[in-house]
Amino acid sequence: MTDLETRTAGRPGAPGPPGALRRAAPALLGYAAVRALGLLALALWSAARDKSAYTLLTARWDSLWYTRVAELGYGYEVRLPNGDVHSNLAFFPLLPWLERLGAAVSPLSYADAGFVVSLLASLAAAWGIFAVADHVYDRRVGGCAVLLWAVLPVGVVQSMAYSESLFTALAAWSLYAVLTGRWVTAGILASLAGLTRPVGLAVTAAVWVAAVVAFGRDRNGRDGPDGPDGRDRARRLLGMLLAPLGAAGYVLWVGHRTGKGPLGYLDVQAGWRNGFDGGAAFARFVAAKFTSFPAALAGVGLVVGVALLVRLYVVCVRQRQPLPLLVYTGIVTVLALCASSYFGSKPRLLLPAFPLLLPLALGLARLRTSRSAPVVCAVAAASAAYGAFWLNGSGPP
Repeated sequence: MTDLETRTAGRPGAPGPPGALRRAAPALLGYAAVRALGLLALALWSAARDKSAYTLLTARWDSLWYTRVAELGYGYEVRLPNGDVHSNLAFFPLLPWLERLGAAVSPLSYADAGFVVSLLASLAAAWGIFAVADHVYDRRVGGCAVLLWAVLPVGVVQSMAYSESLFTALAAWSLYAVLTGRWVTAGILASLAGLTRPVGLAVTAAVWVAAVVAFGRDRNGRDGPDGPDGRDRARRLLGMLLAPLGAAGYVLWVGHRTGKGPLGYLDVQAGWRNGFDGGAAFARFVAAKFTSFPAALAGVGLVVGVALLVRLYVVCVRQRQPLPLLVYTGIVTVLALCASSYFGSKPRLLLPAFPLLLPLALGLARLRTSRSAPVVCAVAAASAAYGAFWLNGSGPP
């Protein structure tokens, strides 16, 4: 266990839900203000281009696939002229289930329900990020972490009818449950995260690693002569068993549905040209940028961006973040960078890797408010403008 874990483990119990919400309220209000600015910028930019901002948020690209699953179920596919098969089995089911539920209990359409789920999930994610950062550091760092997550250049995705906000909310609260010893809660949330996105295995890995380390402490007697009671060990084991059920259940169901066995989901992803190749395809994509100008400038930006991600992760390790956060962040980052998926989506695939922001949040928290506030406001404005420009472009985010 790291020194930081030792410090946090010794803290008194977390406040109840009302007290926790009051503690997080300033961060959540700041988050809501940043996202409102982003939506306003998108509305104005889209109107100037005679486009519907709401359509961009709820009825384009992946959003259409999710709503089609919610309305018609699985089994839809598109066969492209080059032989690729785009099957909706590639999309995990939790978001469509929630869209279907929202449409069933309200007058909302499936797309409307997806938008509402995204908005609520983004607030839950912001609260979860605050809870983790507040637990590991303090309240001010928690607030800064939430604002940094809000002002990311691709932050507009947090308001789209995509699954990133829902997944980040489940992941953040599962990690918080791990850090506070709520093993069954951590396992349930990890299982739900596994029903949301393939990268849910990162949450499962974090739960498993933390549990294994805890069992090791039990064996070595680091928790005192008496050690934890049997019920605590049983809850820990139950959390480990629950964590992978969501992802494993869906992947096995897809394999049964396609008749291709346990690895059938990989064939579905291959139809989308998605797969894990260790970053070879991404490296070729970046290298191709340097064959012409001004594309080389984009290549330089990509190299700098990847280097920054690696640097941030190294800082996270040096600052001795709790092991579950390091495991989770490492897997999310590796899967995002080393997959052969659509390269334009890589920035949004990194959205759930919020612990990478904690070193920046720590630095921002050390500044006086009179100095940090203008910086955050300027970055928020730039993020809002970029998000509006990005969604009004030709390709999907």
